[in-house]
Amino acid sequence: MVTLDLRHVASPAVRDLLHLVNHPDFDRAQQQIEHLGGCTEPVRLTGHTTTVDTATGEVLRSYTTAAEPTGSLLTACGNRRASRCPACSRLYAADTYHLIRAGLSGGKTVPDTVRTHPRVFTTLTAPSFGPVHNRPTTPGGDIRPCRCRKLHEPTDALIGTPLNPATYDYAGAVLFNAHASALWARFTIYLRREIAARLGMTQKAARAVLRVSFAKVAEYQKRGLVHFHAVIRLDGPDGSTQPPPPYATVAVLADAIRAAAARVRVTVVSDAIGERELTWGEQLDVREIAAFGTDAELTDQAVAAYVAKYATKSADASGALDRALFCRPCQGRGATLLPHGTPLPCTTCDGTGQARPLPRLAVAQHMRQMIRTCWELGKLAEFADLKLWKWAHMLGFRGHFSTKSRRYSTTLGALRDARRAWRTEQARARAGLPESDPTTTLVVGRWDYLGSGYSPGAALLAVDVWHRSELERQFAAEGGC
Repeated sequence: MVTLDLRHVASPAVRDLLHLVNHPDFDRAQQQIEHLGGCTEPVRLTGHTTTVDTATGEVLRSYTTAAEPTGSLLTACGNRRASRCPACSRLYAADTYHLIRAGLSGGKTVPDTVRTHPRVFTTLTAPSFGPVHNRPTTPGGDIRPCRCRKLHEPTDALIGTPLNPATYDYAGAVLFNAHASALWARFTIYLRREIAARLGMTQKAARAVLRVSFAKVAEYQKRGLVHFHAVIRLDGPDGSTQPPPPYATVAVLADAIRAAAARVRVTVVSDAIGERELTWGEQLDVREIAAFGTDAELTDQAVAAYVAKYATKSADASGALDRALFCRPCQGRGATLLPHGTPLPCTTCDGTGQARPLPRLAVAQHMRQMIRTCWELGKLAEFADLKLWKWAHMLGFRGHFSTKSRRYSTTLGALRDARRAWRTEQARARAGLPESDPTTTLVVGRWDYLGSGYSPGAALLAVDVWHRSELERQFAAEGGC
């Protein structure tokens, strides 16, 4: 055992690491951290489980966290945001990739014939709420000067910010983000109507011969506005197992998408800011997806990788925040009501409902103003259902970043269940237990939430695990063996 005088070690993290390394059961502690693959903020659980043979009553296995070096069991946080947990977000991206890819080329219960169905890759953008700094290009791809007469570099912090913040419609921008999911829902309704109209059918007749399937992800633009990337596919009435009728072509689908996007309107009425009509932006991209193995740029594999990449991004990619700003003790209301109705000011936020003062946020002025607008609009009664104070860190957007229609392909839940079952069987094999049979075994246990995150020393070990996994991944990507 290593013996050191810890009084001469300045860093608390290093001191904690040395304590952990000198623990008699350090190998088990390291094994837990290695198993998480570099998760940055694991969940700590306490509890126990017992596996019993229901036929004989024999206890096959018992486990308790009291036997662990730290007294708790670590499980991955599962956060999809790359800024919060690169390890878990990579797993989320991999699952999303397989989900999208299965709906394009088959697999995961989806037949291979799905690749012959009409399918397109569509991007729906936000409208303009005022001119912003950008890098416009010529038809030949050359960079043109911005409206400010400068040639911005790709990393210029000005890109996406208003040319004139005083006239920029921040209220409209926040309300667009807050209603983006509603705009998408109406788009899917109008899309089915437009397809039926182009086929000369009623909507009921169209539903009897074809189905619209899709998967989409949300992405933030530099200006802090949400837009959607979507794979849209035509199937037979039963979904991916049936082809659509021959007259339901890619051309029909693409034309219907353009018409449906132009029809979408969501009207917002407020005494404070007046009436707003929210629509999609003029930039609409609809491209056919080519089959895998062709020379086309937009293949099913390329689209799946593209969508998976954006599934792990969030508002922080545009320079905003990846954590909620509202005060959790008072849920942003600024005060707690006693049983008899008397307001008790929150001691955490001093009654403001704001966890951190806006001027101190480490974000650009444009994003700070978007967040401030969320707070101001969130105080209005007509916008109470939007919960803008809760979603201010997301610039008002509160929808799911990755969604799909029911018959598009498999689900993230099914992929996770399969991985969980595989890991369970691996654990049983290591423990020397027989193969899992729910009819003959019963698992009884209890788990309690203890907290999240590592100790300072364990965090250093987790960083090392992540670094090594990244090196292995890069080596494999470069053709190593």
